[in-house]
Amino acid sequence: MPGRNPPPPEDSPGLALRRLRRNPLCRRSHLVRAWARLCLLLAALAATPAAMVLVGDAAHRHYARAAQHQAATRHQTTAVLLEDSRHHPEPGSAQARKTRYPAEVRFTDPHGRTRTATADVEPALPRGSVVRVWVGTDGTITGPPMSPREVRSRAMGSGIIATLGVHAAAAAAYGAACLVIQRRNLAAWDTAWARTAPRWTTSP
Repeated sequence: MPGRNPPPPEDSPGLALRRLRRNPLCRRSHLVRAWARLCLLLAALAATPAAMVLVGDAAHRHYARAAQHQAATRHQTTAVLLEDSRHHPEPGSAQARKTRYPAEVRFTDPHGRTRTATADVEPALPRGSVVRVWVGTDGTITGPPMSPREVRSRAMGSGIIATLGVHAAAAAAYGAACLVIQRRNLAAWDTAWARTAPRWTTSP
């Protein structure tokens, strides 16, 4: 009928609890398992936004400090190619403009010493070409400091991982609870069978 609320999904915890209550064969362990499932589901849903915000905020502060440290300890300098860089199989393509190949370069470190190292450079550059490289305070070639976009991306990734961790912890707790309930059931069945077996196996 129009306007009628759709029935709840077959595997919803609420429906499972209602069915258990109406079931005369329902054991206490079945009800405990259903309640555990419902409580853990609600706890995971409640903890998800908090975990995402707290972990994401902490990760953002951490990576922001790391980016500031990188910006203070890294600088760009010029380097000269000591060999031809590799050619890209698709020259002029968008992928070729993003691809970098390792090549040996010569540069001057922050202490004024001439050094040689391997740096990632654009493809198809001839020997003697001048390129820009990032150098750390120890004189080694490194990558550029993290950009604000990279900081946000890593913080979001940490928040997502925290969310997955919350749901994984809830699933693990539910699995552990089911295991405990199953062991208690097996122990109870063994005890009941120990009382019943003599009546089934003793000859009249």
